[in-house]
Amino acid sequence: MSTPTRYSGLFPVAPTAFHADGSLDLEGQRRVLDCMIDQGVDGICILANYSEQFLVSDEERAVLTRLCLEHVAGRIPIIVTCSHFSTEIAALRGAEAAKLGASLLMITPPYHGMNTQLVKIGDQQIYEHFAAVADAARIPIMIQDAPLSGVNLSVDLLVRIAREIPLVSYFKIEIPGTAAKLRQLIEKGGDAIVGPFDGEEAITLMADLDAGATGCMTSAMAPDLIAPILRDYWVGDRAGAMLGYQNVLSLINFENRQCGLRAAKTVMVEGGVIASDHVRHPLEQIHPATKAELLELARQVNPIALYWGR
Repeated sequence: MSTPTRYSGLFPVAPTAFHADGSLDLEGQRRVLDCMIDQGVDGICILANYSEQFLVSDEERAVLTRLCLEHVAGRIPIIVTCSHFSTEIAALRGAEAAKLGASLLMITPPYHGMNTQLVKIGDQQIYEHFAAVADAARIPIMIQDAPLSGVNLSVDLLVRIAREIPLVSYFKIEIPGTAAKLRQLIEKGGDAIVGPFDGEEAITLMADLDAGATGCMTSAMAPDLIAPILRDYWVGDRAGAMLGYQNVLSLINFENRQCGLRAAKTVMVEGGVIASDHVRHPLEQIHPATKAELLELARQVNPIALYWGR
């Protein structure tokens, strides 16, 4: 029996490319994926929040899933985000992604504004949600633990899920106090926690690595500048990792606090990767002043996306 692959390292989120009129730019999407592979990433996550997953139709989602998996064609692993409030729909999405060649799935607990006093989703329903997706897809699953959901995923619940549903063994933690939760999760879960990841643009990367993170999910803006930090850290050169982190921190802080998902698109337009940095309504387009400051910071560190297509 073969040993299952353990996924670790840098798995950035691919932005969804749109034309200026808001329609899908499929050739641009292919260029995004090629650029990210040239950035030296270990894998790519598609259809996540930073991919504007809630702003694409079901039909567009199907097109993007197939396009991304077929275009990457096994060059690196692909995580497909399959989040949905409906357990049935999340399971169907997961099964389809697995059939098309996804390496992993990423899903949030069910929420979409429903985790209120009127409709409260309890731990058992959350457990059953992940179990159903795992049963349908039969590939590894990463739980996304993010403030966006408004769902409290306790360490005890995550450990129970990891121990009782072995396919659900990857965890992307991006909450206030991520390092503390990662540390507790690893201490309590032991070998059941196969992939403890951080996220949120790597804004707390060094603390999260110190807590035991084995992977990181950033945007596609500058993963080539994050990758050396991980390599240095994991060979024991913490000082070198810290220098690399300090070098890129101003840029990722600006991304995190001022731009959000717009940052990667803006840099990719400047670098000729895609033709438009359009984001779909009700999101606002990036303000010209914000764009100018973002590009000023990017030019100081010169990520691959800033010149890839020029």
